[in-house]
Amino acid sequence: MEGPRVAHPPERPLAIFDGDCGFCRLWIRRWQAATGSGVDYSPSQEVGTRFPEIPEEAFRRAFQLVLPDGRTFEGAEAVFATLAERPGGRALWTMYRRIPGFDALVDLAYRLVAGHRNAAMAVTRLVWGDSVLEPTYFGSSALFLRLLGLSYLAAFLSLWVQLDGLIGSQGVLPVSAYLDWVRAQTGAGRYWQLPTLCWIASSDAALHALCGLGIAASLALLAGFAPAASAAAAWVLYLSLSVAGQVFFQFQWDILLLEAGLLAIFLAPPALLRVRSGLAASRLARFLLVWLLFRLMLSSGAVKLTSGDPTWRHLTALRVYYETQPLPPWTAWFVHQFPASFHTASALFLFFVELAVPFLFFAPRRLRRFACAMTILLQLLIAATGNYAFFNLLTIALALLLLDDAAFPRRWRRAAEATKEQSRWPRVILVPVAVVLLAASAVPFAASLGIRRAIPGPLVSLYRLVAPLQSTNGYGLFAVMTTSRPEIVIEGSDDGTVWRAYEFRYKPGDPRRRPRFVAPHQPRLDWQMWFAALGSYEENPWLVRLVGRLLEGSPEVVELLASNPFPEHPPRFVRAALYDYRFTNSEERRRTGAWWRREEKGLYLPALTRENFAPARP
Repeated sequence: MEGPRVAHPPERPLAIFDGDCGFCRLWIRRWQAATGSGVDYSPSQEVGTRFPEIPEEAFRRAFQLVLPDGRTFEGAEAVFATLAERPGGRALWTMYRRIPGFDALVDLAYRLVAGHRNAAMAVTRLVWGDSVLEPTYFGSSALFLRLLGLSYLAAFLSLWVQLDGLIGSQGVLPVSAYLDWVRAQTGAGRYWQLPTLCWIASSDAALHALCGLGIAASLALLAGFAPAASAAAAWVLYLSLSVAGQVFFQFQWDILLLEAGLLAIFLAPPALLRVRSGLAASRLARFLLVWLLFRLMLSSGAVKLTSGDPTWRHLTALRVYYETQPLPPWTAWFVHQFPASFHTASALFLFFVELAVPFLFFAPRRLRRFACAMTILLQLLIAATGNYAFFNLLTIALALLLLDDAAFPRRWRRAAEATKEQSRWPRVILVPVAVVLLAASAVPFAASLGIRRAIPGPLVSLYRLVAPLQSTNGYGLFAVMTTSRPEIVIEGSDDGTVWRAYEFRYKPGDPRRRPRFVAPHQPRLDWQMWFAALGSYEENPWLVRLVGRLLEGSPEVVELLASNPFPEHPPRFVRAALYDYRFTNSEERRRTGAWWRREEKGLYLPALTRENFAPARP
């Protein structure tokens, strides 16, 4: 509240606090750092006698601010008026003075804290630690960019060895044929709807060039060279390949990499320089990345509840998850054998991390550290029992942004201090980009929370406009848990009687073969076979194209498999059988040596021959 006017005001705003109050001294240090030379600070024990108009009891009761025009403020309003002197700090003071009821709530909170300073000090120490100074994030920002570069590197390298068989000229879904079809169906708008450099060239050599350039950009980002330019190049190249990849690029870590990659461009300094140990990251750019992590985690938990899946609601989903996930490693077999109570407790922990912990991403230091630790722990547990490409690495990189520089060794902090003057993106660029991305990302986020109808129409239009960039996405893995494991086994035959199976590199096939770790590599064909088994071949025309390539004996496609049962010539017939796979139990595995038991369910795709793929005669 506004207090009495003083007869002899100071030349600059003077904040007066109780010098005997440790809680007051702690927070004054933060406000001094925020307001700089705009406000002077003094304990009431030293300057109180200069202002006889203010009663001594008032100094003991509340924080005071004396302005050069003689006005004085007390309590919460004095705090807001003081902080209004920092850059961009007038918003809270304006809210206090103009929003009905806001001042009363804040005043009540202030009196509660002022009347219980010892308790407030204990809470402050608990959640902030020894310092409440505004945190800096030089080290974690630089570390995030390095791990982003590592994620890009894993993604480009993984794709490079699969390009020819997936989307090359002799692959399952040649990108050149795809773009030719799109070109014939659309106008100039296709360049925005399908933003890819493959419009310029889509030959096999061009695809390999895109991958090679992507690896070079990833290595530059990993090394800290020209980080903004490296991040921009990696993002453009990965977006180009993602569009060209068609159905083989419809994975959540692909869109997560693209969204994080776009935001990272604005986290990195735009100058052409090398970042050594830290960088002066924009607070707004960092906030956008933390907002991405918040949406990723909270959406992943929310969709499990809003989907209505009974296994999640009854906490039984993890009893089947380990054997029904797309590519389980051998560790999943062991965890699957654990008692039901363990899986129930695991589901509770999962919901805690995905639904409660994300709100701590924006909390004070120690709570943020706890949130970071819980998020990383969950990702490590997932990585230890599953194969999710670079998803876990990228999520851990995002979680590390929750750590301020106080969490890093002192020598890192000294190196970070030396980078404070690095250039940043100008606000005239960053603010409009942030507004667009925040508004657009709110649409899929709201949908994942089950409040789709509350989304304003203009936001939906904005989201649809920027959606082709694949950088304002919705997330939520395993919204509905698969409770069985259908597996497709592709078989070939020379006579239509004796059938021999094509063995894939990583997906379950031979029941005696041990499940493997493969991450951060992602065998995209193996993954896509898992999705195809959940539907029909009519819903997965790419699988029919795969059969056609096997009938041709395409070396590029056969190279994607673990073995070719027809090394001399392609088979005359190829079909796909459907099996139900289940993990063996401990006794079965001791007796048979098998990791899986399987039961044939019938044909998934009837036998086809090369004639089925011959062009129609006029």
